[in-house]
Amino acid sequence: MVEKMTKYSFILLDGETGSFLERLQQLGVMDITRSKKPVDANSASIMEKASDIRKAMSILKKADYSADPNREDIEAASVTAVCGTDYSTAASEASARLSELQERLTAATRAVKARLPWGQFSAKDISGLEEKGLKVHFYNVSKKAFDKSWEEMYPLQIISENGSNIWFVTVSDAKEEYSFPINECQAPEGSYEDAEADAEAARKEIIAQKGLLLKLRGHMDELQAEYDRQLTDLDFYLAEISGESAAENRLNIFIGFAPSYMDDNLKEEFDKMDIFYMTEAATEEDNPPIKLKNNKFASMFEVLTGMYGMPAYREYDPTAVLAPFFLLFFALCLGDAGYGLVLVGVGAFLKKKVKSMAKLAPLVMTLGVGTFFIGIFMHTFFGFDMLTMNFIPDWMKKCMLNGDVAGFPAAMVLAIGIGIFNTCVAMVMKAMCFTHRFGLKNTLGTWGWTLLVVGGVILGGITLLGLLQSEIAKWIFIVLAIISGLGIYIFNDPKRNPLVNIGAGLWDTYNMATGLLGDTLSFIRLYALGLAGGMLGSTFNMLGGMIMDACPVPGLNWLLFAVIFIIGHVLNIALSCLGAFVHPLRLTFVEFFKNSGYEGSGKAYNPLSIKKEV
Repeated sequence: MVEKMTKYSFILLDGETGSFLERLQQLGVMDITRSKKPVDANSASIMEKASDIRKAMSILKKADYSADPNREDIEAASVTAVCGTDYSTAASEASARLSELQERLTAATRAVKARLPWGQFSAKDISGLEEKGLKVHFYNVSKKAFDKSWEEMYPLQIISENGSNIWFVTVSDAKEEYSFPINECQAPEGSYEDAEADAEAARKEIIAQKGLLLKLRGHMDELQAEYDRQLTDLDFYLAEISGESAAENRLNIFIGFAPSYMDDNLKEEFDKMDIFYMTEAATEEDNPPIKLKNNKFASMFEVLTGMYGMPAYREYDPTAVLAPFFLLFFALCLGDAGYGLVLVGVGAFLKKKVKSMAKLAPLVMTLGVGTFFIGIFMHTFFGFDMLTMNFIPDWMKKCMLNGDVAGFPAAMVLAIGIGIFNTCVAMVMKAMCFTHRFGLKNTLGTWGWTLLVVGGVILGGITLLGLLQSEIAKWIFIVLAIISGLGIYIFNDPKRNPLVNIGAGLWDTYNMATGLLGDTLSFIRLYALGLAGGMLGSTFNMLGGMIMDACPVPGLNWLLFAVIFIIGHVLNIALSCLGAFVHPLRLTFVEFFKNSGYEGSGKAYNPLSIKKEV
């Protein structure tokens, strides 16, 4: 089935584009397209205002100070805070100021810690000493490195010490040469009391700014209403804009699609990014990318659907029906149980040893399993006829296809029967899916043909089985033909003139008559390819047997037989697998898709993501 998609519309300023795309690449689920639409100063102004309001709302959503250690002081500050009327600007300025104050508090706290060992002093007094010709030198050294003889040799004063370090100063004549055994440390820029006062002032202002944000938080509804109004104005303006403006005034408009089941997670991420976006359910007119959702078995065959073309958004996904039919077609074309075992082994090898082919390995193994069972049904094992093998139990031989039906080989009749069934399934799918897309009244012609062909096949089958008398079947078919004829010739397009509908119906009748016959006969290839592969395999067995009988050297005869057997069947497997892939693909892409009305005009879901090498 086709995964439901949500359409996302993003409008960003040029400066926001780079970070936005990088984040989308990290998320890896958004299939994005881009159109760069020129706008004038007016629309750019509306967008900037809407962006500012959105950022302000994001700031205020985070302004929850219930767990803040200064909660009571913040609440008290919010009562006296003045926020004006431009709430978005006030919130942005308060947030910016709060960030500055946080940095200032961090620096002041660090200064307090650095200055505390030097105690209380005045920078003015230090400057006064320097004016008198005295130079003060500051040192910080570990206790182990401190030499007590320094106190006798220099005018040294210990300021403070702890368990590991000593802080001290010396004084020297600024005009005389001075040296000391260790290097000086940087002089403190002031007293720790000054740093503490600065930190306290920053704390008070932080509380004031948080109080302002808390008060602005109470105006969230007004901000939301203004934001909605700005978006409405922008949407209306962009719909009217002529598109001519200066190149530097541009908005980047992105349209993206993502699976609907990701909506909650994506909206949460986009809300964190503080960008403007709108969401709506994708429609067929939006031409969203197609992501298929199938069970484990059918998903292996999605690669075949993709080879033809992904379905349109409201079109049906044929993979679930294609999968069993393709498996059956492939197995009938290959038609050898031994070859099926070889394919299973090849698939297992690819899965373990060839990483680039690991994704296809399950499909190869599945085709091999199908070929094994169909090969048993067709009683062929590496070119040998299993019906002639004495060790095969009789009950199993009774399950194998053999003999003729109405003078024709049973395998050929089976192939024709499969073709008729495949065509009927395709026509039913077409009628149901067209009704879903276009409505019943616009698909009466399609239903007419479906009722006539499918109903006729079912009625004929029941009659041939003797479950219905031929006279009753005749009248039922007449009723079916009348009802079908009304849809085919009269109501195939309710908007057209009935005479035109009759002409169109006659043309459809010619196409259907010739087309259905050709489509049905095309399925004979299932019988022909299986027969050809089996006969070629049998020929190699016969050649090996002839050489083994002609070789007089014991042991060598078996070696020659093995060489011919292996080389012959390897070539036959390669040739048969090619035919078993190409011809079922042709039956699917031409006969089945044509009769089912499948268009395959969709584009594959290809999200923006970080490409990783495997």
